[in-house]
Formats: sequence, structure tokens, C-alpha cells
Amino acid sequence: MQKNKFISERSVKGFNSVNWIGVYTLFKREVNRFLKIYLQTILGPALTTLLFLIIFALALGRSSKLVEDIPFLEFLAPGLIVMAMIQNAFGNTSSSLLSAKVAGNITDLLLPPLTSVEFASAFLAGAICRGLFVGISVSLLVLIFVPLKIYNPFVLIYFSILSCSFMGLLGLITGIWSSKFEHVAAITNFIVTPLSLLSGTFYSIKILPDNFYFISQLNPFFYMIDGFRFSMIGYSDSNIYLGAIILLVLNIFLYVASIIMLKTGFKLKA
Repeated sequence: MQKNKFISERSVKGFNSVNWIGVYTLFKREVNRFLKIYLQTILGPALTTLLFLIIFALALGRSSKLVEDIPFLEFLAPGLIVMAMIQNAFGNTSSSLLSAKVAGNITDLLLPPLTSVEFASAFLAGAICRGLFVGISVSLLVLIFVPLKIYNPFVLIYFSILSCSFMGLLGLITGIWSSKFEHVAAITNFIVTPLSLLSGTFYSIKILPDNFYFISQLNPFFYMIDGFRFSMIGYSDSNIYLGAIILLVLNIFLYVASIIMLKTGFKLKA
């Protein structure tokens, strides 16, 4: 076993099985971390999303139509819900790891006998959990104004989990790479937020000129929102199966990338 590996890679005979206790403990730590401040991590995003919905309702009215005779608020609500989910999934992993690095107690996370796969999986599970918690809380508040329905529960579960997973992994990689909070803020302000807002959350990309329509299809955030919207109202701007495959491939790529970074101790050395 190489000495410079910060994430333990077990190789002793009889100790190759998954450290379920360690994974669960780290996962529980991540969940407890955001539940302790649920007003900020869960209810806060829910209220912010509700304000977005109220503003659009007052500005445009419930009678506004956008596509296929779908009321605008019904078209908008799924996009707002999943946008809140993915942004919080990203924030969970990025802030948790960077906070440990800045506070100087990152070794407390890296020294336990967890492999890089186990470490990444525990952090990822925590991010997905927070994203789903936010999604449920947002949905309950949105129900006050919009009669939400579930068109396809299997598609809903698939895109909910993989969307949160994608952003959780992106947050994990960001947390590993970052050495100060300004780095995370830069990724959030110049990548996450713009791609979220330009992903068809507030409009159908079919109304865009051809060049912008093509560019929108290169945005991975578009497939998260489009797939989630389809699961609730049965409408999509793209092929759902293509979006599902693209999202799965991107998740695998980011998962492998995060494991490699953890194995090599990239930006984790004191």
C-alpha cells in the first residue's frame, strides 16, 4: 500500500469486504450535518423556490400558456423543484469537504479504514439524501399553488436520484479541488447557476433559434430538468431515453473521476 494515499485501500486478506459500518457512519455524519440546520438547508431553499413561483404567478397569471396548452405554472413548477434539489446536492458535498479542509480536520475523514470508493459513496449518498429532502419539502409548498401530479413514477425516481447524484459528485470534485471558499463560489456563480437558469427551467427550448437550441442540448442540466418535468406533466423537449443515458454516462464519469482524485490524494495533502 502506497504511503501517499490519503484514502485507505485495504489489501489485507480477510479485510477486503465493504466497510458497511464505516460507510454508514460517514453517511450518517453527512445527513446529521444538514439536518441540524434544517431551517437553512431544507426549509430555506423550499421558501426561496416558493417565492419564485409566487412572483411568476403574480406577473404572468395562472392563465398563461407556454407549450401544448400546459398552464405556465404547471410547466414551471417541476423545473423549480429539481433546480432546488440539484443545487443543494452540490452544496452538500462541496461545503462539507471544503469546510473540513479549511478547518484543518480533513484527516479525521481520511484516516478511517475507508476505501476511495466507500468514501465517495458515503458522501454521494448524503448529497442525494439532502437533494431528495429538499425536493419533497419544495413539492409540498408548491402544492399550495400548483396541482402537481406524477405522470411516471419510475422516471421521477430515476431522474431525481441521478440528477442529485450528478451534482453531488460535481460538488465532491469541487470540494477536493478547492482550497478556499472563493473557489466553490466561483464554480457556483459561473458554472452551476448559469447552466441551471439556461436549462429550460423557465421556458421551452423549442422556442429558441436553431443555434441556441443546439447549444441547450449540450447542457447536462437541461436533461435533468427535462426528464424530471416529463415525469410530472408528461411533456419533454427532448428524447427522454437519450437524456437518461446521457445522465447515466455523466454520473459514471464523475464517479470514476472523484475516486481517482481521492486515491491519488489530489489537493488533500497537508
